[in-house]
Amino acid sequence: MREYAATRGVTIEVRRFGATTRTAEDAAREIGTDVARIVKSLVFVADESPVIALCSGGTRVDEAALARAVGVPAVRRARPDEAKALTGYAIGGVSPFAHVTACTVVADEALLGFDVVWAAAGLPDAVFAIAPRDLMRVADAKVARIAG
Repeated sequence: MREYAATRGVTIEVRRFGATTRTAEDAAREIGTDVARIVKSLVFVADESPVIALCSGGTRVDEAALARAVGVPAVRRARPDEAKALTGYAIGGVSPFAHVTACTVVADEALLGFDVVWAAAGLPDAVFAIAPRDLMRVADAKVARIAG
């Protein structure tokens, strides 16, 4: 994941914690930041293709809006085993990029309102800080209103 970001011109410093950062609330508590600054990387399936939705920890993905953003009639949440197989990461540690399968990534536009956000670094106790515009570029994310 660090190498993936580095090839796109972004240096990432991964921070690991003694406690879990699996949920947005857990991560915010460990980091000492507001839950809104935590990026949730949620795995969906659209026409059997993986879609990663990135949104603020304080919001929920609107599945209809996500489906519109990727141009399909509907999306569904990936099962935990599917999420791991499609991304290479277990739920609670899904990175927003560097997946084992090519994934469409859609980021909620509200993330751009922050100077820095925190995202999962591939493990349930690891996170990294990144500027939202860098996150969008490294993840090759489409930006849309997908959460509320």
